[in-house]
Amino acid sequence: MIAAAPSKPAVVYPESDGLPMAENTRQFRWIVTIQGGLEALYRDNPNVFVAGDLLWYPIEGNNTIRVAPDALVVFGRPRGDRGSYLQWLEGNIAPQVTFEVLSPGNRPGKLVDKFKFYERYGVDEYYVWDPDTGDLSGWLRNNGELEAIAEMNGWVSPRLNVRFELVEGDLRLYGPDGKRFATYIELVEQRDQLVAQNENAQSSVDQAQQRAERLAAQLKALGVEPEA
Repeated sequence: MIAAAPSKPAVVYPESDGLPMAENTRQFRWIVTIQGGLEALYRDNPNVFVAGDLLWYPIEGNNTIRVAPDALVVFGRPRGDRGSYLQWLEGNIAPQVTFEVLSPGNRPGKLVDKFKFYERYGVDEYYVWDPDTGDLSGWLRNNGELEAIAEMNGWVSPRLNVRFELVEGDLRLYGPDGKRFATYIELVEQRDQLVAQNENAQSSVDQAQQRAERLAAQLKALGVEPEA
């Protein structure tokens, strides 16, 4: 009787690389703003997956080839929660767009490695923003390679239809509707302003109703029916 060959242990794909999402508050704020703006942009499309700081494993059986973009967008995959992006379980569709937000601790070698990873494993658009220096870079896939975009100020992403603008060293991103990606604080302020406007409008309606009721009462006191 031939003994069965020992089974290979299952490959584990960790959902964390043990590294912090961001190194400082500015970097974190930008990551959240970009990821949140992209998710809001596709909130009505169930076939676009947006994530931030999610480990992407492109090759089944190899848990050492991985990267966690600060933000990624995948067209053709359902929206929903994931612990990591296992490409072979996602129709073998690679993220088409990735973003990186730099911090002072980013090393050139690490950035080169990420660039090579994105170029090799199918990213179509790659954007890098350094909020400390105001530098914005982008690359677009052409003939199998990521080629640098000559001018990023005013650039419109072919995939996202998002416009990039640099204003006094600050990055502004605009969706197809012309609305700027807002920080969480800005969104709260917009909400509070809208609530205040609605409250003021309701107050005006209530005051008008009260005036109408007083006038009706005065007319009745004079023996005149308000309906007349």
